[in-house]
Amino acid sequence: MARKSNNMSLNKNYTIGVEEEYMICDPNNFNLIEKADQIMSFIDDSEKERFSYELLLSEIEANTPICNDVNEAISEVLKNRLRLKNIGEDLGFKIGISGTHPTALPKEQKFVNNQSYNWVTNQLKEYARQNITFSTHIHIGLESRNNIIKALNLSSAWIAPFIALSANSPFFGGVLTGMESSRTFQFGIFPRTNILHKIESYEEYCNIKNKLIDSNSIEKPRHIWWKVRPHFEYNTIEFRVCDIQRSLRRTKMFIALTQALVHSIIENQVSDKSFNMEFLNDSIWKAATRGISSKIIDPFTENVITMKDMIKKLLDYVEPSLVFFNNQDVIETVNEILSNKTESQKQVEVFKKYGFDGLKSFLVNDVEYKITN
Repeated sequence: MARKSNNMSLNKNYTIGVEEEYMICDPNNFNLIEKADQIMSFIDDSEKERFSYELLLSEIEANTPICNDVNEAISEVLKNRLRLKNIGEDLGFKIGISGTHPTALPKEQKFVNNQSYNWVTNQLKEYARQNITFSTHIHIGLESRNNIIKALNLSSAWIAPFIALSANSPFFGGVLTGMESSRTFQFGIFPRTNILHKIESYEEYCNIKNKLIDSNSIEKPRHIWWKVRPHFEYNTIEFRVCDIQRSLRRTKMFIALTQALVHSIIENQVSDKSFNMEFLNDSIWKAATRGISSKIIDPFTENVITMKDMIKKLLDYVEPSLVFFNNQDVIETVNEILSNKTESQKQVEVFKKYGFDGLKSFLVNDVEYKITN
């Protein structure tokens, strides 16, 4: 979760917070190892807001402070990666980056032992071990509750392009799944990971949340894991759809696109719209299975369209906002993915040449610790 910093306000439109979830890997064989407790004990109190547990002891999350712009956000992401790299030299691990670990098995995973995650494991039992997944979550600050709800409603039309572009998890449990983003499916085992129908108001959201609490479905709002969710504690809209990226340049691209999308939704004064949920769910399925090579149903026109054309439509929609924030350079990164490979496709290419040992080495030793042009 992106935490509050000393010199920034939570109540500022279009501020940014970024969470990255990392694999904790053995530096020799690159398999997952259980070091989260050691990491959290090693860091000092001033770093407690920057790092946090996830469900499994083989995973660690890093959080930026609230950032004023994309360049500041990616700089903070880089600081977190470098800090964990240095900690790993002391504690005997390396971080790896992929939406899923290629060979890790659910039965071998051990859970974090704390009150919040104990509730999750008690709810999902053995299925919780399937969540060997790693993503990038992006928070965009909005002052108005109504605008947070509006961003929630209208962003659902654009989730599929984000999944397709960020796909980085073709393997799970030692199997080439045939999917571009197996993370999307593995985390989808959890309840409340869906996209939501149009919500009319903040009050309707509160009614949903309160009924879920009253029925013992959740203990707290953070147990709602929608692909895009409102986070009223921080006054943000949180995008939870992207597989984590080794490339800092691509990470910057997703941060910029997310900020620009929210800005476009709010500043364009477009009325809330109800989309056909079957078409939206189908597009998410296509994005996770076939990535940028799929065909989907455009939620605005209900015409069949290629995913690449839908991504270009996204760029057209957000370009004025990218220009507003001086982030139009990320369009080149999007076009590079469209003409070359997603990180998922790169993983498959490495696997075919070097097998699982070479792939795992690649996912650990090719983590980016500096921003390249």
